[in-house]
Amino acid sequence: MSAHSTRLARKTIWTVLTLGLLGGIAQAATVQVTVLASDGKPLPNAVVILEPVDSNVRLKAPPPIDLVIAQEKMRFVPALSVVPAGSRVTFTNLDRWEHHVRGLPAGLAGLSAAPGSGFELRLGGKVADKPAESVTVTLDTTGPMQLGCHLHSSMRGSLYVTNTPWAVKTNADGVATLPDVPEGAARLRVWHVDQLLDAAPTLLTVIPVTAVSVETRVQPRRRRP
Repeated sequence: MSAHSTRLARKTIWTVLTLGLLGGIAQAATVQVTVLASDGKPLPNAVVILEPVDSNVRLKAPPPIDLVIAQEKMRFVPALSVVPAGSRVTFTNLDRWEHHVRGLPAGLAGLSAAPGSGFELRLGGKVADKPAESVTVTLDTTGPMQLGCHLHSSMRGSLYVTNTPWAVKTNADGVATLPDVPEGAARLRVWHVDQLLDAAPTLLTVIPVTAVSVETRVQPRRRRP
């Protein structure tokens, strides 16, 4: 190979590597979503799900995790959790009295759920100087789930099971941040335990730094202190 051909080949390789690196950087975007309630105030504990429109984008499912949800002072703690499909969730009763745990598909899906859908279990009350009673379930079906207790109807909680890396709940300021999102067209969906119907997705174009506000018709119920 001549000296000129060698220099040309090296230049071509360098160009390809440089474009590849730039392309990788361009594809890594951060999306910040502010979710608003029907009264215009920030909506915490809403789940934001981002779905790239491009069917060629490969969704790498997040690995399962182990999560503990406590029943404490007549509440589920935390009240909402977003978990990858296949995760193991351990329910632990820290109260001195017995609790029940019912997990069913949330919203209208729960009304038409087939017999045996979800899970049910009972947990005895905490006894002094003994470990709290716990039961672990594995969540394989994606989508929102509502948590309740047959013995104490005021106890409410929720889970959102997902197979996408771009699903996160909003913080106290109603803000959710999703890193490493592919640039391009995407659909943005919002789920909240107090919504009556699924809202239509919001279409947006993801750029390296994307900020968007989403208004909802949700007015959250007041939670027990």
